[in-house]
Amino acid sequence: MVFTFTLHYQLTSHESDVDALVERLAEEGCDDALVGTGLPGRLALEFIREAFSAREVMEGAIADVSRALPTARLIEAAFSSV
Repeated sequence: MVFTFTLHYQLTSHESDVDALVERLAEEGCDDALVGTGLPGRLALEFIREAFSAREVMEGAIADVSRALPTARLIEAAFSSV
């Protein structure tokens, strides 16, 4: 199944270089995410990923982001409605 979902993160003050963040995310498998930086200190990642279950796809993306941005704090996770 294909799932569309968004993860919202609070960044630390030293994580302000958006280009570097996007590069680190891509290196950890998040090159399929649409990255939003509309609010200072916040990062939104919209994913469209395929998996067997919603839990699997969400846990995988969170793990990918955690490897790329270990100090970022997940503040919201939501699946998009169709």
